[in-house]
Amino acid sequence: MTATRLTGTFRQRPASRIAVLRKRRLGYAAGLDMTRRDLQLDSRNKGRPWDTGKNFAWSAPLGPIRPVESHGHATGGGIRLNVNGELKQAADVGELIWSCAELISHLSKLERLLPGDLIYTGTPAGVGPVRTGDVIEVTIDGLEPLQVIIGDPEPEFP
Repeated sequence: MTATRLTGTFRQRPASRIAVLRKRRLGYAAGLDMTRRDLQLDSRNKGRPWDTGKNFAWSAPLGPIRPVESHGHATGGGIRLNVNGELKQAADVGELIWSCAELISHLSKLERLLPGDLIYTGTPAGVGPVRTGDVIEVTIDGLEPLQVIIGDPEPEFP
């Protein structure tokens, strides 16, 4: 649910160079990494890649980016997701399996990371379905909250 925006191009940096990678982060923001489970499960059942369940319009809303330059790196702080005012997910940034620096280091071995790239870091337990009209609010301590209202499906899409 956290997102990191990058400022520099890099690839295949060893973990020992995490300090260099920290300097290349523009900032942090609250974000949602939505999944269409219907498309994901259909693809899985057909033995196809699951990317159709992740790559759809409006699948990754993002709040305002808090610059590292003025606010420092996000190493801890509560993450909460409410749906219609009911708490559904709660954790702490410090509980991520891998730190943001470790994630970036690993990803840079797989992909060329470019300025402006966004990296969504993970989701606490409690993932569940949403419906038209639901109000989703993501809060992460020290970041501006993100609020999303689930709209009607577009007529040309299921």
